[in-house]
Amino acid sequence: MTTTEFANERDASRYTMRRGGVILSALDYRDDGRTVSFTRAFTNPPFRGNGYAADLTAFAVDDVEASGDRTIIPMCWYVADWFAAHPERSHLLAPR
Repeated sequence: MTTTEFANERDASRYTMRRGGVILSALDYRDDGRTVSFTRAFTNPPFRGNGYAADLTAFAVDDVEASGDRTIIPMCWYVADWFAAHPERSHLLAPR
């Protein structure tokens, strides 16, 4: 079985989830040094319905939390919904 790989592709400002080199899902962002704005979550059509965007969002949120110096702005509806479903992670959201 091919392993699933998660990555923060900083040069492209996106997180990716790949299997066998194929992108299953991507999460675009903008990082201004204080906040990370998640601007677009996308799962390639053949792979939709498997929870990949949720897994990738969790990976990205964990990565931002590990940095310890940034908060998150969920500009994408999917990421906003993810935070609504995970209120225990709301401490990572930038104040409004």
